[in-house]
Amino acid sequence: MSKEKRFIYICPQACFFEQVFHIPTTPLKEIERDDANIYLIFIYIFNYHNKLIYKARKMKYALEYISYCRFFLQNYQHILALAFAVKEINENSHILSNVTLGMYIANSYFMARWTYLASIELLSTQDFFKKIINVSFWKTMFLLLYYIQLTYGSSPMTHDKIQTVFFHRFFPNGDQQIKGILQLLLHFRWIWIGLISQPSVIGEYFVQNAVPLFSQKGVCFDFIEEMVKETFSNDLLSVLTAFRKTYTIIMQSTVNAIILYCENQNTIFLRMLPYVEILVETSIEGKDKVWIMPAQMEFTSVALQRTMVMHAFHGVISFRVSAKEISGFNQFLEMRNPTSEEEDYLMRVFWEQAFECSFPKDILDEDKIVCTGEEKLEKLPKFVFDTTMSGQSYNIYNAVYGVAHALQAMLSLRSKYKTRIEVGREILLAQKAWQLHHYLRTISFNNTAGQKISFNENGDLETGLDIINWVIFPNETFIKVKVGKIDPTASPNKLFTISIQPISVCSDNCFSGTRKRKVEGKPFCCYGCIPCAKGKISNQMGKIDCFHCSEDQYPNKAQNLCIVKTTTFLSYSEPMGITLATVSLFFSFITTLVLGVFIKEQDTPIVKANNRNLTYILLIALLLSFLCSLLFIGKPDQMKCLLQQTAFGIIFSIALSCILGKTTIVVIAFMATKPASKMRKWVGNRLAKSIILSCSVAQFTICTIWLAISHPFPHLDMHSMAEEIVLECNEGSAIMFYLVLAFMGFLASISFTMAFLARKLPDTFNEAKFITFSMLVFCSVWISFVPTYLSTKGKYMVAVEIFSILASGSGLLGCIFFPKCYIIMFRPDLNIKGQLLYWTSSNLSKHINMEELHHNLYWLIHVLLSLFYLYR
Repeated sequence: MSKEKRFIYICPQACFFEQVFHIPTTPLKEIERDDANIYLIFIYIFNYHNKLIYKARKMKYALEYISYCRFFLQNYQHILALAFAVKEINENSHILSNVTLGMYIANSYFMARWTYLASIELLSTQDFFKKIINVSFWKTMFLLLYYIQLTYGSSPMTHDKIQTVFFHRFFPNGDQQIKGILQLLLHFRWIWIGLISQPSVIGEYFVQNAVPLFSQKGVCFDFIEEMVKETFSNDLLSVLTAFRKTYTIIMQSTVNAIILYCENQNTIFLRMLPYVEILVETSIEGKDKVWIMPAQMEFTSVALQRTMVMHAFHGVISFRVSAKEISGFNQFLEMRNPTSEEEDYLMRVFWEQAFECSFPKDILDEDKIVCTGEEKLEKLPKFVFDTTMSGQSYNIYNAVYGVAHALQAMLSLRSKYKTRIEVGREILLAQKAWQLHHYLRTISFNNTAGQKISFNENGDLETGLDIINWVIFPNETFIKVKVGKIDPTASPNKLFTISIQPISVCSDNCFSGTRKRKVEGKPFCCYGCIPCAKGKISNQMGKIDCFHCSEDQYPNKAQNLCIVKTTTFLSYSEPMGITLATVSLFFSFITTLVLGVFIKEQDTPIVKANNRNLTYILLIALLLSFLCSLLFIGKPDQMKCLLQQTAFGIIFSIALSCILGKTTIVVIAFMATKPASKMRKWVGNRLAKSIILSCSVAQFTICTIWLAISHPFPHLDMHSMAEEIVLECNEGSAIMFYLVLAFMGFLASISFTMAFLARKLPDTFNEAKFITFSMLVFCSVWISFVPTYLSTKGKYMVAVEIFSILASGSGLLGCIFFPKCYIIMFRPDLNIKGQLLYWTSSNLSKHINMEELHHNLYWLIHVLLSLFYLYR
């Protein structure tokens, strides 16, 4: 039995060859396959190549003719998708097992007249069984009757019942896309827009149907223009003139969003935008716009444009037929190269322009790069050739499978309807071509990606559209991000969904932790991103301003999240609290020992000298002052807050009044020795008791008033520490707190003055020098306390006050009682009245060097305060 061959014509893009590729007038070469008895050849006409011959003007020179013949590189993927589908079906034994598929490619140069000529020649070709003519748009309408049309692009001819019987589109209904664009505009409130349409039936259809619908919904058009009609015209000057007019209208318009309702080749228009000012010699400055493109527009370029920048595409929002990833397609691309596909002349042309090289036999210029055939498609930049299957390639892939499944369904019924016709050795059914329409209209299958493919009653593909946002990076690479979809099967309120906000046209969206900053001289959509100020956050992208966290929270390092603050206070469980408590107890213990020694040696001359009772009161006051520092450690409560400052103020006032009383008694005693002195009546313990009582009562009165008008209370300080809530005792009235300190300073200054004046009196009964140094230490501590206290925050303020209490108390204890303890404990032989006349403070200083001791104590305290300040 001789082999039979049949041909199926699929022309997704109207196209034809002029010079490089010709449609042969002789029958197509048979595909040899021993196990097949039927051959189906897909004739595919599309746009992938154009020849430009135009006049180029040079300054001061005559006109020259320059010829460019450029390959639309990305469109070559359509051929590869067709070849991949044919290959899969031929290798699949479950579909058309006795049929071999082939394909034949033709080019139209984007001109309808070549499509008509190609179609007529195809009609005249002999040995055809089924003619399935697939023109993506309107160009082969005259082939409509009696022949099946399959398209992968939008077409307005969908409502004529006679036409739709023979019309099958692997593309959703065009009205669905129009409604999707409208919903997109309303979603982003882009109600002031522009429109540039294709100068064709498709463009006219969109203008006639979309513009009234958009106007009803409140969308206004600033301009409606047609794209330059002859994009590949020989008269380049007229093209540039028309292009300049369109460019001027766009850039002088105030709209931010423009619908570009055209075809693939018009993406070149966007690629040229940054260069228009140079090409057409215009002074109009370019502006960034939001471009909205339909599904029939996909990115393509010619090799001539590979050095052009891509930023005009940044932020483009386009539509694409809902698609899934086809497994094996990328591997199919990786395996193809001019070496393995020697009969594919298109591959050689594509290869040379994509990789900017030439094959050895084509090289005329010795400096030309040689094509090895080992170059990798996946290594090409995306703007040259994107290996990811495009939406149109996906539609072509489904179209081939759709025809295969329809033929499979038709062939499966031949056992019921077939009548073997010997004439011409026909083995297929004696059915007519129009009978295949029924099977195409009713097919429903899952493609290899698992997506259901079926048609509605109008011959439209029953699927939705994806909304794509184009993101262009500084290195001229780009990605297409799916940000939403149009689902015609969903309820009306879910027909249109946006899942991700499209990225800004001019500037990348600011990340969380940053905020927008206006760029001078740029439009509002152009901005910079700066980090949030300290203490502020932004937890969303694209925030205009940052904000503070709530009082009980603080920003993280990235300044995009608020973290709950931890509550803290000076406790006994932390090193600083333990250290201060230990020092307090140590000095309390030392004071107790000194008091015990003085009580034990109360009858000795050195204890009895200068009022023994005042000495006891002073030591008890110092003991209590050391112990009261413990009130500042631990969790503050109401009782602690009431006692902290008042106990400290009253106890220290008693201690200072004792020192003042001791100094006053010495001065008055020597003044009373003068004849007829009136000071004699003040000599005795009564004066000392009066001084202690009056000073203590005065401080007690201040504290009582403080507690009455605004007493201290537990308080949560939210602001002092960035990451902590400080539980502390609030003074209530800062004025009263500093008044207590001022009164103690007043007592200390009087005591210091009295002691300084009495320092040269006879030393037997004189503690003046000791008191002078003790007051110097005391005043130094509390003068240093004020700025240190004001500059610290949180629990460190409490620690500063505790340190000041301990330092001033230890200064009084050491300066006044250390010399006496030295004699009592180490030189008891001197603790007699006779020897005491010699072992005065002046003589004792010769052995102990009291001035050096006091000087060292003074600076030691200052160093400790400085170290503590640095530690905090």
